[in-house]
Amino acid sequence: MQIKFTKSFLDKLENIFASSEYILRYEKGNFKSGYCILKDNKVVVVNKYYTLDGKINTLIEIIKELNFNPQDFGDKKIQDLLIELQQTVLKL
Repeated sequence: MQIKFTKSFLDKLENIFASSEYILRYEKGNFKSGYCILKDNKVVVVNKYYTLDGKINTLIEIIKELNFNPQDFGDKKIQDLLIELQQTVLKL
């Protein structure tokens, strides 16, 4: 999958979190990896000062770490995006 570093693509990634049980928040902080996952509270906090590219790469990394099951989502577009993201390898 070709990752597009656009606001539209960022919105699609944010929609995955909006449709899941996790809450996505952009906050300032001194995160060593750029994000923090509070699994007990199901909150994902991303450094709000990240660039658009950084936010997209971070959200993809988090989505892979959380192992979302595409079948748990009712929206077909989200299911397809998750399947594609699971097959994507980030090259930094």
